[in-house]
Amino acid sequence: HVQLVESGGGSVQAGGSLRLSCAASGDTYSRAVMAWFRQAPGKEREGVAAIYTGDSTTYYADSVKGRFTISQDNAKNTLYLQMNSLKPDDTAMYYCAADSAALVQGAPEATDFGYWGQGTQVTVS
Repeated sequence: HVQLVESGGGSVQAGGSLRLSCAASGDTYSRAVMAWFRQAPGKEREGVAAIYTGDSTTYYADSVKGRFTISQDNAKNTLYLQMNSLKPDDTAMYYCAADSAALVQGAPEATDFGYWGQGTQVTVS
């Protein structure tokens, strides 16, 4: 079983930065792949970035490439999403997710992930 707890959301002006954190617990096998998703009101959940925790291979959605960076601190069991050059279109609830066997080759797909956090709100104005 895996538990994921996000933090770090908030309100920021366009062009600003935020760093989201996801504290993870549970077996590491189930966290072989971790990812960040977001969902704006009235829109489908969108994959933002993913990381294979074993070798730190990363993937990004085209909409965030060059602006967002996913990373991990294995000693702290924490996943991060550094978000720079934020735009109003980045406004959404951001979710951390994990799975043992998700196959990611680009932007992650929500249906591939079995464990989810409760989300943290990011508002860009």
